[in-house]
Amino acid sequence: MNSYIESPKQVLVGTNHLVQVGGSELYTYDLLKELNSREDVEVEYFAFETGEMADRIEEEIGVPFMSKNQYDLMLVSHNSTVKALHHFKKGLITQICHSTTVELEQPSPYADYHVGITEEVCESLSKKGYPNDLVLNGIDVNQKRPLREVNEELKVVLSLCQSDDANELLANACDKQGVEFKHFNKHKNPTFNIEEQINQADLVVGIGRSIYDAMACGRPCIVFDNRDYNGNRADGYLEPELFDEFVQTNCSGRHQNLTFTADDLMREFEKYNPEDGEKLREIAGEKLDVHTTAEQLLQIPNRIDWKTRWRKRRRVLFK
Repeated sequence: MNSYIESPKQVLVGTNHLVQVGGSELYTYDLLKELNSREDVEVEYFAFETGEMADRIEEEIGVPFMSKNQYDLMLVSHNSTVKALHHFKKGLITQICHSTTVELEQPSPYADYHVGITEEVCESLSKKGYPNDLVLNGIDVNQKRPLREVNEELKVVLSLCQSDDANELLANACDKQGVEFKHFNKHKNPTFNIEEQINQADLVVGIGRSIYDAMACGRPCIVFDNRDYNGNRADGYLEPELFDEFVQTNCSGRHQNLTFTADDLMREFEKYNPEDGEKLREIAGEKLDVHTTAEQLLQIPNRIDWKTRWRKRRRVLFK
């Protein structure tokens, strides 16, 4: 293993696209914001496609587009970005993999090291022969925070599902249960400050980062959606003590691998406990705070020993 390397000073965060609000875009935004707040780090960003999110990065947090010849560390999402930055030869590349199935998330042989945001991703990377570390999805728990208390009894359900089928089931369940139903789909009505909407609800339904945002806002959650690549999948009501299990598969519904009907959702509504919101907020602060996950990412150069470098050379040479 390498001797201890001083924390990187020059850092580049790269991703395939920064056009509109989305999971990988918000992950990149929060990471850049955190790194830019550190006096000992100078950070820039790179993306092939730029738009609203790139504008926010430059104007709101003051991070510029890639301009340097060399970086101590590049933290890169998507294999397309890794390949491009490898050819630029600007420094060590750590690829951050968010999924086992999406093509852009597949590990690149050009990366010096790999990070998985879940145990599921890390296991996939290891099976493919890529040394890796687990660093959970980081979120800004100062921006995503409770702004109002939830009701003692369930009155408002917010869906962050991306599926019309899932929202139809939820609307039906809410109607039968006599609770108000709201929904936001990032593809149809995207909103950057989603915490404002989350704080108007008592319970949030969705998967992945939507769940982490809701936890940070102190909201009880149900893990469920019906996406094209995943189908109707649910883990159900997120009991705080089940977080470590659900997060293994990114709160995607693939842990319990259940299929929900409207009646099933009504059953999950009955588990609502306002005290769970406080407990989930504590878990988010402990395990998902981008301040902690960014620090873990900055230590990655210490994980890249001579064996890891040799494996990369072999991968690239025989590709």
